[in-house]
Amino acid sequence: MNKNLSVILCTYNEAKIISKTIDEIFLYNPNSEIIIIDDNSTDETQNIIREKNLENVKLICRKTRGLASACLTGLFYANYENICWIDSNLPDLAKKIPQMINNLKKDNIVIMSRYVEGGADFRSKQRILTSKIVNYFCRFFLNANIKDYTSGIFAIKKEILVNVSPICYGHGEYFIEFIYKASKLNYEILELPYQQPADIEGISKTTGSLFRFLVLGINYFTRIIIAKIRIN
Repeated sequence: MNKNLSVILCTYNEAKIISKTIDEIFLYNPNSEIIIIDDNSTDETQNIIREKNLENVKLICRKTRGLASACLTGLFYANYENICWIDSNLPDLAKKIPQMINNLKKDNIVIMSRYVEGGADFRSKQRILTSKIVNYFCRFFLNANIKDYTSGIFAIKKEILVNVSPICYGHGEYFIEFIYKASKLNYEILELPYQQPADIEGISKTTGSLFRFLVLGINYFTRIIIAKIRIN
């Protein structure tokens, strides 16, 4: 199962959950490799990964932070044709990976989506509202056929990811432009239902003040406009 799979994890202070995430990935995808890009964690994340001492786990430590660049770094180190990115603090996603990879046999890109039938979002009302607003603008300005532009959970062929990867900072912004570019290049994109659980207290790094959400919203909207202009 999944003998040709690289799973990319991007971590920052994930000591509470990273061991479980690694274990779950190998439970459902025993023949995969895991590439972990750690952005200078200040807790025990790196030590926990090293102490597991697993042959199929690569730990890349950086001094900088940024989910988009971390994902691209993981791509550089990936050995296999099939690439999967999941959130490092959502270990339950590991069981979805075989289904995602299986669908790559007929589709170029597979997205786990909260906005197709069977999908849901159980985070805070503030985060749900922000996500819905951003995705509404994405569908309005970009491609209405894509329902979830900010999931960020996907499986893809390595050669396709190389072709469609933009240079961005935040992972959500990266994903918007990446998936829109893929649609403009006529790649087949499949969205599978995904129910995003409530944030785990002390682990989610995107929860925060209303001001932070406003800043993120502005960044997202700017990326939508840039994607529309640059790719068209």
